[in-house]
Amino acid sequence: MEKRRFSVLLAITIAVLTGSIAATYPRQSLQGGRCEYFVETRHYVCDAFLDFYKTRGGVEIFGYPITEAFDDQRLGLRVQYFQNFRMEWHPTNPDPYKVLLGLLVDELGYKFPPARPEQIPRFNSRLHHYFPETGHVVSYSFLDYFRAKGGIDIFGYPRSEFMYENGLIVQYFQRARMEWHPEYSPPRMRLTPLGQIYVERVGGIPPEALTPQYPPAGPAQLPGTTLAPEPTVTRLNVSATVRYIITGREGGQTVFVYVTDQRNQPIQGASIRITVKYPAGDQVFDFEELTNESGFARHYFEIQPTTPGQKVVVDVVVTYGGLTGRTQTFFLPWW
Repeated sequence: MEKRRFSVLLAITIAVLTGSIAATYPRQSLQGGRCEYFVETRHYVCDAFLDFYKTRGGVEIFGYPITEAFDDQRLGLRVQYFQNFRMEWHPTNPDPYKVLLGLLVDELGYKFPPARPEQIPRFNSRLHHYFPETGHVVSYSFLDYFRAKGGIDIFGYPRSEFMYENGLIVQYFQRARMEWHPEYSPPRMRLTPLGQIYVERVGGIPPEALTPQYPPAGPAQLPGTTLAPEPTVTRLNVSATVRYIITGREGGQTVFVYVTDQRNQPIQGASIRITVKYPAGDQVFDFEELTNESGFARHYFEIQPTTPGQKVVVDVVVTYGGLTGRTQTFFLPWW
């Protein structure tokens, strides 16, 4: 018993030390299938979820797992959260629809009016496609990426037109938010980490599903193995959202900030300052807490009375280890 306990503790220690090794290790699942361990976030992906992950885009589309698979009592489904998506197991569906992706944009409450008549193309083409199911148009690079990376099965139907938001050109779909990044080499499209945002904002995840796991026996546990040094953080990627896009002229608002490094790994311990820009003057807030181990932080503040229908911009500045990252978000006081 003591020997087994020591082995478990040793494995946990090694898992912590080897968090920067970019590799996966196979493990036998409880269902008799396959699992792979992702050292980047210290979670397993198994069986049908693993097959879906590997055949539908891998880390580019889903990001890394941020929970273990678990039975969600609210949904009545077995699910697993990834940085960008939630996978759901629907055993009664016909193949290949037993694994579906959650409608996180809908569940998070992002809603936009349908396309105006002048925005709707007369006919669909390789440049524009109108979806009457939700009343929105997908165009240009957003349409190219949508078609190339799985279409409706991955992203769902569009929930907005492309728009300028938080300093980026973005478009919302039922399951994802695409971001256009001209500064990156192709593909220039990136996906907002809606899985992380949902877990942080909505919560309700069992603690055991969030707990980092230790790896199975692998190369990092062989005698004499040299562990890779912890990579240096060279860039801050910052995204921000607000709890309420449309608000009253008074009341409360919460800003959520998510920070990752150049490898898209969460950064813990970053400090954040926001400037809420009203016509009558700015409010400046320093977050009371640093970003947590998931790269998240939030701040609640009271809204100043202001002109209805005038956008209030929130500037976000993040600092960490001598680096600075910036972004913007906004909300619209209305009633």
